[in-house]
Amino acid sequence: MFLHSVNFSNLAFYAFMIFMATVGLWDVFFGFEENKCSMSYMFEYPEYQKIELPKKLTKRYPAYELYLYGEGSYAEEHKLLPLTGIPVLFLPGNAGSYKQVRSIGSIALRKAEDIDFRYHFDFFSVNFNEELVALYGGSLQKQTKFVHECIKAILKLYKGQASAPKSVAIIGHSMGGLVARALLTLKNFKQDLINVLITQATPHVAPVMPLDRFITDFYETVNDYWILNAEHINLTTLSVAGGFRDYQVRSGLTFLPKLSHHASALSVVSTAVPKTWVSTDHLSIVWCKQLQLTTVRAFFDLIDADTKQITENPKKKLAVLSHHFIRHPAKHFEDDPSLIVNLTETSVWVPVKVSKWTYVAHNESEKLYFIFPLAHQRKIHTHAYCQSTMLDTNSWVFGCVNTTIVCQQGVDLSWRTELLPTIKSVTLRLQDYPFLSHLVVYVPSVHGSKYAIDCEFFKREARSMQLPVTHLFSFDEITSIYKLQIPWSYEDSLTIAQVPSSTEIPLKLHVAQPDNYSYVALLKMYTSSDCQYEVTIRTSLSQILGQVVRFHGGALPAYIVANILLAYGGQLYSLFSAGHCLEYATMLDKEAKPYKVDPFVIMIKFLLGHKWFKELWDVFLLPELDAIFLTSQSMCFPLVSLILFLFGTCTAHWGGLLSSASVRLLSSAWLALKRPSELPKDIKIMSSDVTILTIVLIIVSWATCGALAILLTYLYYVIKIVHLQAILTNFKNSQTLNPKHTRRSEKKSNHHKDSAAHHLRLSASDAEDSLRMHSTVINLLTWVVLLSMPSLIYWFKNLRYYFKLNPDPCKPLAFILIPTIAILGNTHNISIKSSKFLRTASQFPLPLAIGVIAFGSAQLYRVPSCVFVSLFLHALCNFM
Repeated sequence: MFLHSVNFSNLAFYAFMIFMATVGLWDVFFGFEENKCSMSYMFEYPEYQKIELPKKLTKRYPAYELYLYGEGSYAEEHKLLPLTGIPVLFLPGNAGSYKQVRSIGSIALRKAEDIDFRYHFDFFSVNFNEELVALYGGSLQKQTKFVHECIKAILKLYKGQASAPKSVAIIGHSMGGLVARALLTLKNFKQDLINVLITQATPHVAPVMPLDRFITDFYETVNDYWILNAEHINLTTLSVAGGFRDYQVRSGLTFLPKLSHHASALSVVSTAVPKTWVSTDHLSIVWCKQLQLTTVRAFFDLIDADTKQITENPKKKLAVLSHHFIRHPAKHFEDDPSLIVNLTETSVWVPVKVSKWTYVAHNESEKLYFIFPLAHQRKIHTHAYCQSTMLDTNSWVFGCVNTTIVCQQGVDLSWRTELLPTIKSVTLRLQDYPFLSHLVVYVPSVHGSKYAIDCEFFKREARSMQLPVTHLFSFDEITSIYKLQIPWSYEDSLTIAQVPSSTEIPLKLHVAQPDNYSYVALLKMYTSSDCQYEVTIRTSLSQILGQVVRFHGGALPAYIVANILLAYGGQLYSLFSAGHCLEYATMLDKEAKPYKVDPFVIMIKFLLGHKWFKELWDVFLLPELDAIFLTSQSMCFPLVSLILFLFGTCTAHWGGLLSSASVRLLSSAWLALKRPSELPKDIKIMSSDVTILTIVLIIVSWATCGALAILLTYLYYVIKIVHLQAILTNFKNSQTLNPKHTRRSEKKSNHHKDSAAHHLRLSASDAEDSLRMHSTVINLLTWVVLLSMPSLIYWFKNLRYYFKLNPDPCKPLAFILIPTIAILGNTHNISIKSSKFLRTASQFPLPLAIGVIAFGSAQLYRVPSCVFVSLFLHALCNFM
């Protein structure tokens, strides 16, 4: 029935859109580098010591616990409290385990052993019972309050110690990082209780999937507080993203808002973190050895030698984090580095007057200083560049003033060095150092090691070119790419290629370029002059589609529902105008057009730019347009909405095909198990059985979980439709065997129709016509159930602690949806096609589809409400 109504050209289009969507999905889930993270291992058996909390606390939060991590002798010693170290609290994220602390805890323990426990960290971890807080936001506030109590309990463990801490450091993974930021919104929370906050793969900007209003309200509360109180927030915060391997949390969502008053916040992608340089997935970011080593080094550099705790100096904290996570100068961190240093006069000094110089050191017995005069170089060059393959932490580049051959003191320029995977390099703009007469490169005495140093003076204009971004049909060629540097966000990516070879480098962004930002992405080239390179810049369709899915894939359910609503409205109108309901596929082809929806959203967005319209908008208490939020994130492009709409049309088509096939398959199974009765003789909208079932389901919704009641209502509706399909199939089969009996039944049915409108008898044609409408209703209800499932999963997972879900995002919807579906389950087209309200009901799905796109694409929890309105109006036709 469904396939017969499909035009084959449309079928080819839907198949093509499926292919395009598959290409985009492939780029998101497979189009990234292999996992280059080294696994972090424990040297001794990990132990998790449960910290006893006050009974009041355990009674209030029965599902939550606090643990102290340890290994071997350290674990044994610290079973007898109090503690003497520096407290660090780990907060797991969505479905995360408290045991994820073991990687960084073990590495920090090994580091403490290396310095004979002069300093050491005590790692605590909260057990949130692996709650699905990314899907259900009702427990986020509860987690936040529990963490506050944990911090107070942790600090009590150090009472009476000589260097007792007054604050804790927090590492938050995924939603745990958001919970840590939410601590500041609590009324009785003191900001001084946290000294530094590091978040890993935390979506700070917005929820990945806004499936209920509790999540969006929580985000709004946290982000508004941090924005409005930016002047008073002194908490040093670092957010680390995983890059393209993390397809669960897009890296662009992890960037903290850059506020003029809050300069102590840093955001970086793991591919740009020095000594890490790898992309991590959502789970490996907590055990990636390279990243955890960097984090531990930063923690030890944050220690104040006097207090033996993390420093309270905000400038030092920011400097340490910048040193380890943003730009590493290939030197150990120093609080107050000496810029003027004494150079050894007795060493060998070698003058160099060429503009390009290379030196290979091997078994050097003497210290060498190579000195470059700058007077002549300034006349023809703008920059000086040096690189070394010796990755030690000693100073190696200096500047001298008024020197002839030997320099007694020099300016240490090594702090301008940038550490790269295989080299350390420094680039100096000569006009920034007009007081320097010479550049000095230091080569220490080495034994048994070989390394190379290259220096070169060059003119920037001759070494750089600006190219436009290519489009789908353009091809350009330049030479050499190794590093992509994004000036507006720390998401640099490095690629190491061995020559001769062919390497593909994806140039994809995590954060779009801000409006009115003059700087552009920079491709830095580190190449050998002995080789020739050819690099082709081309546009990748698969990566474009991948970026569409990565940035906007979460909005696809809204576009699918909008398409189904358009088809639904078309079916209701065909019932009003022609007296019968057309096939779902036919109406989808006819009604689901992007020009019916997108222009209205664009027009509303344009009008909201005018003050008078914005004031009128606020008078009616209308919510913010989703396109406004996307524009603020530099993510709103008209073509994206068109692509998503077409993807939605395609998914709605194949979803309808699957739904229709499922109903037929289930009805066949029904016939195999039980022979159904005849077509209903009398159509009753609400029988006593249905009324009782409705009341029971409403009680279930109130006493347990609204999503459970919605699911049970959905199953009831599906069973009713499958039963009707089985009756119709059985009737048609009997028609084939006994056509005379069937004709008598049809005549009898028509006689009943004419005799009394309130005692309608359903004919086979009427049943088939009703099934077309019911099939579309099932498609709509399927998405309502899918969007409410997260709270059901959360409730079921925590059933041993709470029988009643509180707060429940689906309860209000369930109360009104249950009776509506109960009515629709007994509604047939013959009983409503003469309704005076049918025309009005058929006109509402279009504005509701516009509303779904306008207000539900970034706030998915609003979509079921729009679906309910259309279903409610449909049910109302039975009474008007």
